[in-house]
Amino acid sequence: MALGLGRAGHGALGGFAMKRRALFAGVALVGSLCGCSSIGGFTGAVAGAATGTVTTNPAIGVGVGIAVKAATDAAFRRIFRDMQADEQDRIAAIAGAMSIGERQAWDIHHRIPFTDERGELRVVGVIDNALATCKEVMFSVAGGSKKAPTSQWFVTQTCRRSDGQWRWAAAEPAVARWGALQ
Repeated sequence: MALGLGRAGHGALGGFAMKRRALFAGVALVGSLCGCSSIGGFTGAVAGAATGTVTTNPAIGVGVGIAVKAATDAAFRRIFRDMQADEQDRIAAIAGAMSIGERQAWDIHHRIPFTDERGELRVVGVIDNALATCKEVMFSVAGGSKKAPTSQWFVTQTCRRSDGQWRWAAAEPAVARWGALQ
C-alpha cells in the first residue's frame, strides 16, 4: 500500500496530517524571512488558515487569526518595552554613581542577544532641589557594523528616588507610570 499525499486516501494519517506537515514547512520558511514587525500578522494568518481548515468555517478562522495577531503583537510590544526599561534602568544606575564631567561606557545584555546595546555615558549637570536630586545625562547608543560603527547621542535626566535608587526621569512609553496607556 503506497502512502503519501493523495495515496490510499490518507487512510493511515488522514488528509489533515499530510497537509499540516507542508503547512509547518511553509511557516518555518516564511517565518525565517520576515522581520519582528510582521510576526503578529504572519502568526495570525497561519492560525486563521489552520483553524478555518480544521473547522471548515472561514468565519471562525478569521476570528482566530485576528485574535492571535493581536495577542502576538501585544506580547512582542511588552517584551521590547521591558527590554527598553532595563536599558534605561542600567543607564540611570551607572549615571547615579558618576560625577559631573565623568565619562563611562555602558552596556546591557538581554536574554535575546541580538538586542544587546552599548554606548557611552556622560553626566553633564546636576539638578538638586527639594523634591529629588537629578542628573542631566548624555548617552550614546552604538550601532552599525564593526567595520563602520556609528553612534547616536541622546539627552535625558535621571533622578534618585526616596529609596536611593536612580531611575530614568523622562516620560515616555517605556516608563512604567504610563501603565495601560502604552
